[in-house]
Amino acid sequence: MSSRPFLILSALVALLLVPVVARADGAVPAPLEGIGIDDRTGASVPLDVAFRDQNGKTVTLGDYTKDGKPIVLTLAYYQCPMLCSIVLNGLQQGLSTLAWTAGKDFHVVTISIDPRDTVETAAKKRSNYLAAYGRDVGDRGWDFLVGDEAASRKIADAVGFHYRWDDTQKQYAHGAGAFVLTADGRISRTLYGIAFPEQKLRLAILEGSEGKLGSAWDKAVLLCFHYDPNTGSYVVAVKRLVKLFGLLTMIVLGTFLIRLWRRERRPPTPTASKLTASVAAPSETT
Repeated sequence: MSSRPFLILSALVALLLVPVVARADGAVPAPLEGIGIDDRTGASVPLDVAFRDQNGKTVTLGDYTKDGKPIVLTLAYYQCPMLCSIVLNGLQQGLSTLAWTAGKDFHVVTISIDPRDTVETAAKKRSNYLAAYGRDVGDRGWDFLVGDEAASRKIADAVGFHYRWDDTQKQYAHGAGAFVLTADGRISRTLYGIAFPEQKLRLAILEGSEGKLGSAWDKAVLLCFHYDPNTGSYVVAVKRLVKLFGLLTMIVLGTFLIRLWRRERRPPTPTASKLTASVAAPSETT
């Protein structure tokens, strides 16, 4: 198989079939064997695995959790000829639609799965994406990390990101997606595909913040939606919505009845005419 058809096939898989590959029980085509993304919501990700950031500093995922902010995690490699850039482009475009800003409200971490990637390639990749993002992310807003094979594999296995090296094509076969982690290193949400619409990304990060991010309205909206792994998106939670409206109806009705009860318990007050007559009546003299 030539390189071009293999790459096209990989992109189509990432776009349409990754969730299916992750759950399929039957055989898969040879180019797709051993790749895909599992949904491991709730699983813990090791926070002590050492990497180097784009400045050459040794860091761990634990360094990004100290301020209690959620993490948007992607796995890629910086010499990827196509799919990784498509995923990162989609993520950058999705992040640009959010009112929240990386670094200020959450962290974005991209880890290379290729041990051949260097600090220099990480720095170049980061520079390109921060220029496209166009916001000040500070020192830990969106970092690009590199490490050895064992380190990247440990994180990939924890989040359910399956990939393999194709020695014939001299490149990695992998799926497409991103992961939202809580501040204590648990997987809050797995997002499949190459596009990250504003609502989908916002709700996922809101979930990952565990109530620390977003307005009261954002949290109310989250109550009305739930993530459907079959569609890979947030859908209206009908049962939650019915319960919420029922609760609001009870609150309104209860408030009305309490006010009515209090009004009935008040002692009757003299009418204005009686008060006037009492004031105007002459005093009795002896």
